[in-house]
Amino acid sequence: MTAQIPRILSSLAVAAMAAACGGSFSEIPIETPLRPKLDVSGFESILVAGFIAGGTDDVDGNLETTRLLRSQLRNQSDMRIVDSDVLPLIEVAIESRTISDTSTEREDPLAPEPILADEDLAQYEHLFANVDYWKQIGEEYQQPLIVTGTVMFASQDRSGTVQRDQEVYDSFGRRSVVPVRTYLERTGFVLRPRFIFIDGRTGAVLYSENFREEVLYNANQTSPALSSYFELMDRLLPSFLSTLSTQTIRGTRVLLQ
Repeated sequence: MTAQIPRILSSLAVAAMAAACGGSFSEIPIETPLRPKLDVSGFESILVAGFIAGGTDDVDGNLETTRLLRSQLRNQSDMRIVDSDVLPLIEVAIESRTISDTSTEREDPLAPEPILADEDLAQYEHLFANVDYWKQIGEEYQQPLIVTGTVMFASQDRSGTVQRDQEVYDSFGRRSVVPVRTYLERTGFVLRPRFIFIDGRTGAVLYSENFREEVLYNANQTSPALSSYFELMDRLLPSFLSTLSTQTIRGTRVLLQ
């Protein structure tokens, strides 16, 4: 709705000008197609393989993101959606790192370290550059386009002093607006996914994109973590889908007569 406000105001301004000049106007619906960011014409199927996820334990970012993207792609993509188990990418990354690491200093090299912040994802980034692994996955599922990446979904606290306008009236009833600083307790969630698209034929990364969405609630509001997760994912899904298929922006154009 916020994105439509400038168009609405523009239409009203044009209508006012037309009325002032004694003319008439009409609104014509228009559609603007946006070309996909990635050429997927060489793929017949797509595999949402899974994600390395971290943050709050209240939401399984790997499982929920995989399920949600598969569901959306079934409705929005012409490619066949591969149904498979969600890959345990954290375990795969740890195992591949252990095999390539010749040091014996770690007492328990297979123990995963907690992923509580974006910096903690660095220990798993090598997996996405493992061409042999992704080529093997591609061969197993008939060389699809592979979607993977990272998902960080964490709670956040934004409590602090904020400034906002407040109406006041003097002894004569005259109204004025003055800035008032108040302390607000606000908590919420932040979602930071990174979607990586891999060629299942070669195992090479084709494209990647980072997103960030957040939501804040006042102290008297409560929202389950899973509900907030879906709310934030709903905001960025159009951008994700525009990577793979043509999306259409609908609007209106005012013509003077």
